[in-house]
Amino acid sequence: KQFIVSDIEGNFRAFRKLLQANKIIDENLNWTFGDGHLVLTGDFVDRGEQQTEVLWLIYSLEEKAKAAGGYVHYVLGNHEIMNMNGDLRYLHKKYLEHAALLNEKYVALNGENSELGRWLRTKNVVEKVGDILFCHGGISPAVNRMNFPTSKINRLVRPFYADSTYKYDTPETDTLYSDLGPFWYRGYYTGTVKASSRQIDSTLLAYKVNHIATGHTVIADTISVLYGGKLFNTDVHHAKGLTEALLVEEGKFYRATSLGEKFLVTGK
Repeated sequence: KQFIVSDIEGNFRAFRKLLQANKIIDENLNWTFGDGHLVLTGDFVDRGEQQTEVLWLIYSLEEKAKAAGGYVHYVLGNHEIMNMNGDLRYLHKKYLEHAALLNEKYVALNGENSELGRWLRTKNVVEKVGDILFCHGGISPAVNRMNFPTSKINRLVRPFYADSTYKYDTPETDTLYSDLGPFWYRGYYTGTVKASSRQIDSTLLAYKVNHIATGHTVIADTISVLYGGKLFNTDVHHAKGLTEALLVEEGKFYRATSLGEKFLVTGK
């Protein structure tokens, strides 16, 4: 089983309610999803006023899940990386105020010498779990042409998470950090050229998967399925109370709501 969530953006209450309603955690925030996989596809920080609580919950669930035979996959989005490299335009003001009270810069509080900062720097930007490829934004034609395995993409981008100069050591890394990279790309849903079915199929073939799951771009109030069931978008209006996740169970895909309901989704 897989339970897939994205773009919580510091909304701890919505995140906790969604996980509890779907029996991923109990009222004491303990893991109750057995050997299931919780997959988080980026942007759990910025905008909201409880991003620290969100991050510590994810952090704690990693070990609890492993102890039960499950797993937590935290795939970074553009906002986690913006937080690390000092682009704080979307950070809730309280965090800057707290940093000032401590006579520290916020970036230092989230730096490599802090536990959360160290932990975030170990995370990937693209992962394959079962027959699904997970990334925050998507795989652009430029990244398809690189023909790099997920391990190489992650290895190339990780040293630059906290780089604020936007200067990278290879053209490939430069592309991965551009709007064509896996945590910024929006071509599946918006832009002047929408991804073709051929592009989607090329990605599926390259990574030997049957589906892609992303966040990053809200296109509906519910979990969305596109390209005949090959692509799932999990970004919804969490801040408006429309919290949902994608549940994969016995080969079927469901919209899972914060009321604990689940609705079968089919390809379009």
